[in-house]
Amino acid sequence: MLVVSSKVLDRLTPSQRDLTRSLADIFGAAGKELHLVGGIVRDALLGRARLADLDFATSAQPPRTRELIESAGASSVYLVGERFGTIGAIFGEEPHRLHVEVTTYRREAYPEAHRFPEVAFDATLTDDLGRRDFTMNAIAVDSDSGEVVDPWQGEADIAQALVRAVGDPDERFAEDPLRLLRAARFVSQLGFRLDWRTEQAMERQASSLARISRERILAELTLLLLGEYVDHGLDALRRTGLLHVALPEIEPLTTEAEADLAPRLGREKDLWDHTVRVVRQSPPRPAVRWAALLHDAGKPLTRSVGLDGEVHFFGHERLGAELAYRALGRLNADRALRSSVRTLVELHGRPAAYDPTWTDSAIRRLALDTGEVWDDLLDLAAADVTSGREHKRIAAAQRVDALRARFQHLQEQVELARLESPLDGNDLMEIFDRPPGPWIKGVKNHLRELVIDGALAPDDRNGALQIARSLLAQEEASPVGSAATTAKQSADATRPR
Repeated sequence: MLVVSSKVLDRLTPSQRDLTRSLADIFGAAGKELHLVGGIVRDALLGRARLADLDFATSAQPPRTRELIESAGASSVYLVGERFGTIGAIFGEEPHRLHVEVTTYRREAYPEAHRFPEVAFDATLTDDLGRRDFTMNAIAVDSDSGEVVDPWQGEADIAQALVRAVGDPDERFAEDPLRLLRAARFVSQLGFRLDWRTEQAMERQASSLARISRERILAELTLLLLGEYVDHGLDALRRTGLLHVALPEIEPLTTEAEADLAPRLGREKDLWDHTVRVVRQSPPRPAVRWAALLHDAGKPLTRSVGLDGEVHFFGHERLGAELAYRALGRLNADRALRSSVRTLVELHGRPAAYDPTWTDSAIRRLALDTGEVWDDLLDLAAADVTSGREHKRIAAAQRVDALRARFQHLQEQVELARLESPLDGNDLMEIFDRPPGPWIKGVKNHLRELVIDGALAPDDRNGALQIARSLLAQEEASPVGSAATTAKQSADATRPR
């Protein structure tokens, strides 16, 4: 739903609105302009109120900006980027802490020798908005009056769900090629479509993405993968050729398909279409989504046709796992993500083979091989079902659910097995130098009840020893009783009712 422009400030959270009003008063009293800009304006126009950072643009020069922010009572003020004229600040305490960045209006020029701009702070608000990436991000709201400044018709593009570059799209992408991925990321996150001229420029400029650091590419791709409309975002990467530059390891998925064999095989399954569906159906967690994207990356390299005419991909899981590990390594992903994705890709087909005849040891072995990404593996396996036949989808989902339930049952058994007395019969006989007898069962039962109730840790041998000594001391002081009787009475008294 599109919100009326004059109500943008009303769409902020109470803490955002109060801080915006306070800063507007302070900058206004100093004769300086202050406009809310960036993603928070876009989200407010979309009716997506959230506790996000506040970005402002101002006519004040950076030193004056710092003075005014400090006078507003910020708990911390710091320089974000001197050459870009951005002053950052933190206001308030958790959970209502707000991060603020205020940037002086600026113009930028991009010399051909390098991609870092030369910045001038003699600009107007219109100049400042004209240097931004997309029209939906080139809207400003006066922090005092709420008046909207929209020289590039960003509101209209938001209403039409359109990602359109500001001005000449080729110039915008040449200034910062990361904007190529940002365009596809906004498609994924917002469900918008690409403006035709913008998409054509993305195709022309795709190769320039190679100028961008691998870490920044990884960050944008991860955000794209986590988007609600990830299938549209991935399709935008494919159509514009960005997939080839950003992730050449999986481009064969877009060209290698079983479709060309369909007349002979009587079936059709496009590998890229399948991959996109698996990503969309998987939960939006980085490791799962990356694994979903890469899980069949080894298939084009292992495809073979048997004597029966069937297509096979022998060993694609292992080959794909190594390919995924290398791809994420090339993008400088951290070791944890690389290892998780490699494990998920290598094992992604195993849960689909589950049936009730599996032994408990087989399930435990798979869980041990999977490690900390067990839940991710089951979620990936559940997503890796894109058959057009409903009975196949239902059967596959039931297999994964059954494996999940079986493992949970095994885990519960392990937990129950741990709920035992920290001291066994041999321990008690050795410590107290007593022969076997009913007294052992009484002490052990009492200690076990305390473990079950959480009053004694399963490995707290010292605590158990002190309790056992107390029980046996009571027995000695009460000739008519026994350790078994005393322990039972004590356990009954302490058990929750």
